[in-house]
Amino acid sequence: MIKKRIFDLAISFVGLALLLPLYIVLILLQITLNRGPVFFYQQRIGRNGIPFTIYKFRTMVMDHSGNTVTVRGESRITPLGAFLRKYKLDELPELWNVLRGDMSFVGPRPDMPEYYSKLRGDERLILKLRPGITGPATLKYSNEEELLARVPDPIAYNETVIWTDKVKLNLEYYHNRSFFGDIRLILITLFGIGRSNNKVQESITE
Repeated sequence: MIKKRIFDLAISFVGLALLLPLYIVLILLQITLNRGPVFFYQQRIGRNGIPFTIYKFRTMVMDHSGNTVTVRGESRITPLGAFLRKYKLDELPELWNVLRGDMSFVGPRPDMPEYYSKLRGDERLILKLRPGITGPATLKYSNEEELLARVPDPIAYNETVIWTDKVKLNLEYYHNRSFFGDIRLILITLFGIGRSNNKVQESITE
């Protein structure tokens, strides 16, 4: 949708400009408190299956040997990183991805290439969408790290339960998306940061 892309361009540009002081503070905190790079970047799959580089503030220690599934309370997450993840501040650099057109404010979260290779049939319609910073699946699993911390095998649970449910939610979003629906999801995201997952769920289903 042209309207959606214009909205993404305008708000990401304004957001980057207005949040510049916060970016500077977070960069200084990273430099002061943590060893290594300020930013984390990784290849993800974007619209039409085209790879792109996603940017975030780094939240983990250097040279960790962990997997791509993150559980709350892991030792590889730095104290500053835990704070950034709780309030989603680690995702602020993704505004640059939105400005570039790699991402949108609302859409499926961009996954690693190995996950998108598992999509079958109509599930691949999801690839027609720009990945998003937020969306129905992101909001439903805003407490994903806490949820994974409560199961005996986080990797298996993520792949067999959470990821498959996210695919279903993302496909529903593909078929039912609208510009004003996206605005509503953005507002729920902004007002839901720091709140319990139950309250966020209530906002989605109202």
